[in-house]
Amino acid sequence: MKKSAVLLCGMILFMSNAFAGGILTNTNQSAQFARMLSRNASIDLDAVYFNPAGLTQLNNGFYFGLHNQSITQTKTITSEFPLMYDKYVGDVKAPVFPTAFAVYKLDNWAFSAGFGPNGGGGSAKYDKGLPSFEKQIARIVPALAGLSALGYPVADYGVDISFEGTSVFWGIQLGATYKINDVLSVYGGARYLPSVNTYNGTIANIQIGPVGALQNATTYVTGAATAATTKAQATAAGAASLQPLVAGGAGAMTIAQVQGAGLISVAQRAQIEGGLQQLGLTAAQIGGISIAAAQSTYSTASATLAATASALTAKIPGFADKSLDTKQTGTGITPIIGFDIHLDKLNIGLKYEHQTTLVLTNATKVDGTGLFPDGGQSNSDIPAIIAGGADYQVSDKLKVSGSFDLYLDKNVNWGKNVYLQERTIDKNYLELAFGLEYKLTDKFAVSAGYLNSNTGVSEQYQSDFSYSNDSYTTGLGFQWNMNKRLVLDAGMMLTTYKDETKSFTEPAPFGTY
Repeated sequence: MKKSAVLLCGMILFMSNAFAGGILTNTNQSAQFARMLSRNASIDLDAVYFNPAGLTQLNNGFYFGLHNQSITQTKTITSEFPLMYDKYVGDVKAPVFPTAFAVYKLDNWAFSAGFGPNGGGGSAKYDKGLPSFEKQIARIVPALAGLSALGYPVADYGVDISFEGTSVFWGIQLGATYKINDVLSVYGGARYLPSVNTYNGTIANIQIGPVGALQNATTYVTGAATAATTKAQATAAGAASLQPLVAGGAGAMTIAQVQGAGLISVAQRAQIEGGLQQLGLTAAQIGGISIAAAQSTYSTASATLAATASALTAKIPGFADKSLDTKQTGTGITPIIGFDIHLDKLNIGLKYEHQTTLVLTNATKVDGTGLFPDGGQSNSDIPAIIAGGADYQVSDKLKVSGSFDLYLDKNVNWGKNVYLQERTIDKNYLELAFGLEYKLTDKFAVSAGYLNSNTGVSEQYQSDFSYSNDSYTTGLGFQWNMNKRLVLDAGMMLTTYKDETKSFTEPAPFGTY
């Protein structure tokens, strides 16, 4: 098939699965996280995000941290749809994924600020498009299979698809921590989320026809509609030409009988029989058909062909080039509370992020898809999160850590997927993490971690545009205290996803994400 398709997508529906966190939330907010994976009881600077109630354990003073991650991922969709590619591979890239933290600690108080992409923040490239896009074009072939009778066979198609999008939900967090006593500290704050999605794309140059001889779909279908109209007119004329015979009482006679009676000429008989043959009647059927039945056959065929011409004409606008140029914007606020419990060698952090109400409004210049009406609004609420962790200092050199994140996805209305199915949630998304840090020297430590993610989405939730799979992640790295004022953290992590299969009633049994 001639399919030249490029799809560039940086939408949150793609990017949410590329990073650590739930369906929508990015929790990979520091280099320490990448090297250890369990940070929910942190009392370092990245506690601004992971355990803000633990910041009072810092010494008095001002702290500032700047982090960047470079993220890549391969996403593969295997499709069983007929006539289409069987595999669609997407390359996800986020070369710049910045976060920043600042803290001012004074006695029992700590005032903190954080910044980072709380959702989205990258791009994805699918060189062959996506099944859900291409399926709309692939359906043309079986839908137009009957055009062979008009001299316009349809056995293949071609299309140029381009789609480009960006998405980022920036998180700007402010809060204050208060140390109640040597054991307990509390935090209150909020995260402001200015959010922007942009979508630009085209579906162009749709072609159909015989294999190896594709033509512009609009031209091709227009030709087929014209052929159907011409044939409808011819069959109507054929029916009209038989009316004098029927009116004269010869309706029950066969074609041979009326010619033998001298009511029609040999040429007229050949014309009537030739027309019936073109309508698909066999020689035996033509030999036995009455004049009245022949007239009825012509009339029925004329009506059918006229309806076909009308239906084809109605399809023609669907083959026109389509484009999309829209921008979605909105803001949300996430209230956050936290608690930190410090018991000698054990530190426990707890955090609750409230559900975020987020409404995105379309500013649409062009929308050939009908999906983004100008001024239209859509909900993109971010689920509440219950997070907790514990760090235990086994010795002066070794620290062990455990963390969990529970995303309350069942409380959010996720709407419908691209297949117009309700995106339902079977259970809340749960992450469990374990990490180790070992000090080789007073200035240098190494670490490693493991994180297991269990999504709770139903099969109905999954689609090409947004799917969530179970996964496990391993991480490792180091921390180097270069001097009293400067610390370097470096880490890397690898995430492996479990394949998920979605069944379809048509036009094929399944697709695998």
